[in-house]
This record gives sequence, C-alpha cells and structure tokens, in this order.
Amino acid sequence: MSADVKIVKVSGTGIAVRGNDIDTDRIIPARYLKEITFARMGEYPFYDERFDSEGKPKTHPFNNPKYRGASILFVNKNFGCGSSREHAPQALFRFGIHAIVGESFAAIFAGNCVMMGIPTVTVTSAEIEELMKLVELDPQNRFAMDLDAKTLSYGERQVRFDIPDTYRNALITGFWDSTSMLLSNLDKVKKIAAGLPYMTGFRG
Repeated sequence: MSADVKIVKVSGTGIAVRGNDIDTDRIIPARYLKEITFARMGEYPFYDERFDSEGKPKTHPFNNPKYRGASILFVNKNFGCGSSREHAPQALFRFGIHAIVGESFAAIFAGNCVMMGIPTVTVTSAEIEELMKLVELDPQNRFAMDLDAKTLSYGERQVRFDIPDTYRNALITGFWDSTSMLLSNLDKVKKIAAGLPYMTGFRG
C-alpha cells in the first residue's frame, strides 16, 4: 500500500449546511443516479435546493461564491440518512468536499464516505453551532483536521472529535482504498482466482 493514499490530515476553508435529517435524496436527487459514471456528480449536490425548475440559482451555501473552494463541510444531526446511494458522497467529493464535521451521521452514509477517503467526524451540538457561525461570519477561516490526534484546529482554538476506530484506522493506514489494495496485490489476486473452480470452469 502506497503512502499517498493515507489520510491523516485534512485542511481548508469550510462551508455549513444547516438542518437535521438531511437525506441522500436531498444531497443528490434520484434522477441523477441513472448516469453510468460518477464523472458529473460534482454538478449535482443539493441540486433541487440550489436551482428552481427553470435552472435559475436559488440562495444556498453551495451557490455562494464566498464559499468557493471550501473543502470541509459542517452539518447537523443524522446527515446522510435515507437511501444507501453511494452517489451522495461521490457528489460531495467531486464538488470539493474532503471531510465532513457534524453532530451525527447515518451509518451507511458514513461508511460510504470512508470508502472514498472522506472522514466523517462528530462533535457536540454546541461545538457545531460555534463552527457554523464561524464559517458564516468569515468564510476565509481555515481549519485543520488531524485524524491521528482526533482534533480540529482553527485560529487559536482546538476541539476534539469522535470517529469510529475502524474508520479512523482505515483512513490513516490507507486501507480505505479497496481498489488500490486490489491493484497493489494483483499477482496474489490472480493466483487465488486461478485456484477457484468457478473461475476456471470447474476444470481440474
């Protein structure tokens, strides 16, 4: 496993999307699940909340130019609930989100995020409110997430966050990236496959 897939630190400016129980259909509407690749998913996060029926922009943080380039998303409770569609984290990642800080997450959504290398970490309600206000007052504030220390730093302040050990270990060791793991062990995969009866037509 190469070191470049290890995710220990994420830094950047932030963007806040307020509201509890934001489900995956709001993150990416179901009609965009029909696309056969994820290539354009970055165009679709919160699409129905960002644009009206004629495609005209509405007021939404993801449309606000002052948040352009933000890589850390701040959310409230039960973010990513609803269906298990992996298109939701794909859309956020391709929009530019590389970490999500919230009060709580739907388990399947959090797992799908980790499989893409997106840490989903939790802080208290009071802390998320402070962080959201900070982002909204000054979008240029920078944040530094350290998965090894389990801390989020900004200015002179630092808060501790929670993340399941299985997720944290997968990210900081690089084992979140199952595709890279398979490719780096391709010879072993081929050797094992050659010994499986259903891969060789049950010959021999």
